[in-house]
Amino acid sequence: MTTHETTAVRIHETGGPEVLRLERLLVGEPGEGQALVRQTAVGLNFIDVYHRTGLYPVPLPYVLGQEGAGVVEAVGPGVTTIAPGDRVAYASVAGAYAGHRLVPADKLLRLPAHVSEESAAALMLKGMTARYLLRATTSVGPGQTIVVHAAAGGTGQLLVRWAKHLGAKVVGVVGSEPKAEAVRALGADVVVVGTTSLVKTALDLTGGRGVDVVYDSVGKDTFDLSLECLRVRGLCVSFGQASGPVPPMPLAALAKKSLFLTRPSLFAYTATRAELEETAADLFSAMEAGAVTPDIGQRLPLSAVADAHRALEARRTLGATVLLPEAER
Repeated sequence: MTTHETTAVRIHETGGPEVLRLERLLVGEPGEGQALVRQTAVGLNFIDVYHRTGLYPVPLPYVLGQEGAGVVEAVGPGVTTIAPGDRVAYASVAGAYAGHRLVPADKLLRLPAHVSEESAAALMLKGMTARYLLRATTSVGPGQTIVVHAAAGGTGQLLVRWAKHLGAKVVGVVGSEPKAEAVRALGADVVVVGTTSLVKTALDLTGGRGVDVVYDSVGKDTFDLSLECLRVRGLCVSFGQASGPVPPMPLAALAKKSLFLTRPSLFAYTATRAELEETAADLFSAMEAGAVTPDIGQRLPLSAVADAHRALEARRTLGATVLLPEAER
């Protein structure tokens, strides 16, 4: 069997960015239902940090990364949906921090001509996440007011822009004034720096009623405030925990306003091929319409992945970070 040598980032133990190792690994020919992809761009996401630290346990050793884009070089037996030479992208497939890799063909999506590989690497996971959060977990539209925590981050920026495109009012929550300026430029109706005035702002904006939906990717530090912002029968969407996991809470805490609470995942909303294709098609259409754009704030070679993790954890990034395996060759 032919093998290909590739550069990959792997962890052998959990911990800080120092556990990330740039290694040379062998990649075999694609087997049944697989494709060999030469990756030109890889996305950086907070779930990669969770895997590195052990917050979300993974089998070790482990190649990090959940999304990437590139060109198909070979396909295995039984693959008919893609062919060598196709530009493709994927999300939620572990092992993305690499130059070449094998990917299940049914997880790969052909890229339209208007979507670059870097854009796809920056947007597939975050963009499809934004899509299911806004369009499937609930249906956001005119007459609604939402709160977006970490609004200057990769997913946060997409939620702000897409929600505005759908006609909703948006309160963006950020950690600094420079980030506030970026979120205002996206069209947010109100931007809150820090969380001290968040509940008051949410209530004032809605005449004391409370907002319809809160999108909370921060977790422990913001969860209680998220519930306070909501109207009666409002929805809290807890989809991340950048500040740590939300502590256990009694269900009775939701009863005062009959609140809805969900902890969704992209996997559950793209579990079938039909759901995956529908979600991606909606994202690509939103990109073509200009409702969603790949705001790439940082482009780094794969070898600088530790610096990328440090910046992401310290919330020093704006928009998306793309890692470039091509820079290693």
